Amino acid sequence: MSPTLRAAIDTAAGGRQRAVIYCRISRDREGAGLGVTRQREDCEELAEQLGLQVVEVYEDNDLSAYSGKPRPDYRRMLDDLRDGRAGTVLAWHTDRLHRSPAELEEYIDVCEPRRVETRTVKAGHLDLTTATGRMIARQLGVQARYEVERMVERQRRKRDEMAAKGQHFGGRRPFGWEKDGMSPIEFEFDCIREAAQSILAGASLRSLAAGWEARGIKTSTGSTWKGPEVRSMLLRPRNAGIVQHRGEEVGAGQWPAPLDEGTWRSVCAVLTDPARRLAPGNERKYLGSGVYLCGLCADGTTMRAATSNSRNPGSDTRYWGAYTCRDKKHLSRRRDLVDDAVQLALLDRLAQPDAADLLAQRENPVDVRGAQRDMREARATLDELASALGSGAMDMRSYRVASETARARLAAAEATMSRAVTVNPVAALVDADDPDAVWNEMDLSRRRAAVAYLMTVTILPARVGRQPGGGYWDPESIRIEWK
Repeated sequence: MSPTLRAAIDTAAGGRQRAVIYCRISRDREGAGLGVTRQREDCEELAEQLGLQVVEVYEDNDLSAYSGKPRPDYRRMLDDLRDGRAGTVLAWHTDRLHRSPAELEEYIDVCEPRRVETRTVKAGHLDLTTATGRMIARQLGVQARYEVERMVERQRRKRDEMAAKGQHFGGRRPFGWEKDGMSPIEFEFDCIREAAQSILAGASLRSLAAGWEARGIKTSTGSTWKGPEVRSMLLRPRNAGIVQHRGEEVGAGQWPAPLDEGTWRSVCAVLTDPARRLAPGNERKYLGSGVYLCGLCADGTTMRAATSNSRNPGSDTRYWGAYTCRDKKHLSRRRDLVDDAVQLALLDRLAQPDAADLLAQRENPVDVRGAQRDMREARATLDELASALGSGAMDMRSYRVASETARARLAAAEATMSRAVTVNPVAALVDADDPDAVWNEMDLSRRRAAVAYLMTVTILPARVGRQPGGGYWDPESIRIEWK
């Protein structure tokens, strides 16, 4: 749209030039505490003083121009300016519009050929149609960028100092602690401990989230728990009293922790295991899929859940659930009958007088104290080497050679700590007065863990025809070996 045509339209609108207002609030120091509403009111007052007609207000709340994240209303304003919708942009300050040189240049490219004026409450008139005005705009942009970068440097130094002292950085309230990040909330501490023990006992993240939802337990922001949120929460180093800074563990925190380091690292080892299926759509739906073994394969091939294409004997149902060999089609058994036999055998075993022996650990105890000592010493060595590198006393090649041994020692100690806790998935069943009732209350992931812990179930070919007793089910086609 040409300037002449725009002026004609503005005159037809009542003799007042059309203007738009842009408002933005972020965590930037300049304008801190100045809400979008206050910015808009000041800009509307400026429009009245200049005799401008405000035709649109664009607002981006809690979006920093420095961060580079998309600002929807800012982009929409530029599109409207390209279409000639207004001849003046009103803002509280130039840094509300842009703090990036690239953004400023784009803004100039939009405003200069269309002779769009920029007027601000605090920085005055910005005439981008002249070389002097563009120079002033660029200088203001450079100054704003400098202020932001200096603020970021101060914040980073402050965080480095707080990390060294084991202090909380602030931000959103972490689940388990008050907003100060230091004072524990005992109920949420109990939830973290319960979740950690459940994961180590074989429970799934999805079942934990569902259980918390049923009990009305919310996240620190009041949202409903989902599997990924539970996982992220359990992986936090702060749960073990460890400070994480810039993605690395840097020392001990000053806050109380719900988990000891061995337990936390064991949970992390389980949750980060590449073999663990994390997608909800891939979660196991049956007791024996991936657990039961095929008796015709000699390489430990497991059974998978499938649907049989043969008629179920004694029933009008044509298709029925089955377990079949994962690799070949040479073995298939009815799923519900196999699961019933396995569950009955497990509960009968728990009813035996020696059931308490199932709580015995199968592995040698882990030297937790030794692992912790190795971790501390390895980290101290790496800190000393990094200091020598930074001061110039050591070159990069020497640093890499010298740090290799310390990093290997640290990795070995962390791996040892990840094995520090082994939770018996049948402990709750052994200690229960009524194991059947406890079993019925357990979610599928814990039942699967108990089966895998106690027994090796092998599916064998069944004898053909009716079995003794008149039925078709052959109980001898399931071989159970107790571990």
